[in-house]
Amino acid sequence: MTTVHITKNNLSHEAHVLEERAGEIYVHYVGTDKRLDEWVPAAAVTTPPTPASRPGSPARKRRRVSTRAESPIVIELDDDGEIMEDSAAPTPPAPADDAAAAAGPAVDTEEFDIAHHRQITARRNFDKVNFGHWQIKTWYFSPYPLAETEGGEGESVALPEPRIPGVARATGRSHGRTSDLLAGGLGRAHDAGGAGVLWVCDRCFKYMLDGTSWEAHTKRCTRKHPPGRKVYQRGAHTIWEVDGAKEKLYCQNLSLFGKLFIDIKTLFFDCDNFLFYIFTDAEPQRDHVLGFFSKVSYDDYNLACIIVLPPYQRQGYGMLMIEFSYEISRRSGRVGTPERPLSDLGLRSYLAYWVSTLIRFFRRLLTVLPPDLPKIPALDTSAFAPLSATKRRRSAKGWDGESTSPAPGDDTAALATLRRVESAPNADGSATTHVVVRCALADVARATHLRVEDAAFALNECGLLIRRVKSEEDVGEGEGDEGSVGDMVVISREMVEAVAKKRVVKRMCMERARVLL
Repeated sequence: MTTVHITKNNLSHEAHVLEERAGEIYVHYVGTDKRLDEWVPAAAVTTPPTPASRPGSPARKRRRVSTRAESPIVIELDDDGEIMEDSAAPTPPAPADDAAAAAGPAVDTEEFDIAHHRQITARRNFDKVNFGHWQIKTWYFSPYPLAETEGGEGESVALPEPRIPGVARATGRSHGRTSDLLAGGLGRAHDAGGAGVLWVCDRCFKYMLDGTSWEAHTKRCTRKHPPGRKVYQRGAHTIWEVDGAKEKLYCQNLSLFGKLFIDIKTLFFDCDNFLFYIFTDAEPQRDHVLGFFSKVSYDDYNLACIIVLPPYQRQGYGMLMIEFSYEISRRSGRVGTPERPLSDLGLRSYLAYWVSTLIRFFRRLLTVLPPDLPKIPALDTSAFAPLSATKRRRSAKGWDGESTSPAPGDDTAALATLRRVESAPNADGSATTHVVVRCALADVARATHLRVEDAAFALNECGLLIRRVKSEEDVGEGEGDEGSVGDMVVISREMVEAVAKKRVVKRMCMERARVLL
């Protein structure tokens, strides 16, 4: 793999060359996500000098010597671990009576399959995707099973499960990789003529190779919303549950489209065991998709992958879907957690959810007044408003289309078992009241319906585990026995509010009363 320096915005970036074409190279910037890979002009490339050509710098080579005594083989490696071209040594003759030795070392099929898969998916096979009235730059490789003669008249075809010799068929991991090898866009040229552009219907997710087929399809596509049943509806926002076993073609097309923006997703054609939750926003004639998440129907993970379409990101839609996935687990009596590994964007989103959930819980837990105490109504000043003041008209789309009914609070049963209110009289006749809570981390995780490891990670990341003191009860019991002395983490309301301000913690995006499960 060749390493070069790319001059971009007057800055030099180290990058690996993945592919070359006339006047351009496709590079991956070192230390960044694959979604930032791109084609750059050859004029912006400067190849750094090799270590041997730098003045005063000796050549850095490593030698690996085989253990065969009869004819040692010396292989020289460069800094990247690649075999030097001039380091070829004569290969010792294979024993005539040993057919296996003559054939060479056995190649592990699994390792070869993984290496082949990584080589194929190193770069995007489509530069852009036209989705409705949006043209979106893709992030990752997606194994669309397209050929130049397929998809006639805008129709996509559900292909049978691919078979490649030497690859185990039973494992889902192998199925995901062999599905990748089926992509017809591997050799597609990415030129200015639009060959690197994919056309996808924003109603049924069928895919086409050209705008003419896409336009003909969209004129006769009658789908107004995703198939399946409504499981959440609040104003303009709706979440639909779609069973992958019942709506195979729709879910396959949805998964292929999502793979353009999800790097770690592996399964595309086998959707029978998956449930898809599709988040839509209402329009006068139909609902349009904002994002979706999926989960395996039979395991304890409440989410397998999640994506908010790039035009609708940074608007809180991902947080609403994460909250809904945890609500599914809560109603089924399970502790929710996403499937690993998490992408960098996924980890950031889940950390925000975990921190917000814990902060909202601690706020209610460390409040002296009961959460259901009636408040004194504020003075209605609308009668004193100037005549020229006009009220902004609310839209029927997006968050403006949401209803304004108050969201229910968290479970109060856990609060009653953990809280202890202590009051101390003051000299002026008043009293100072504090809420004291003593519990284990498992109690906090159980009350917030989080996994213990996720709650501990979030508390550590937001800085609420730094104030540690010796437990007085443990010290009293542990006289003469150092092994019984333990640590206790103290979390105050001031610390909670500091984190809430720094992390910009808001109220829940989802309203539990609107869940239709």
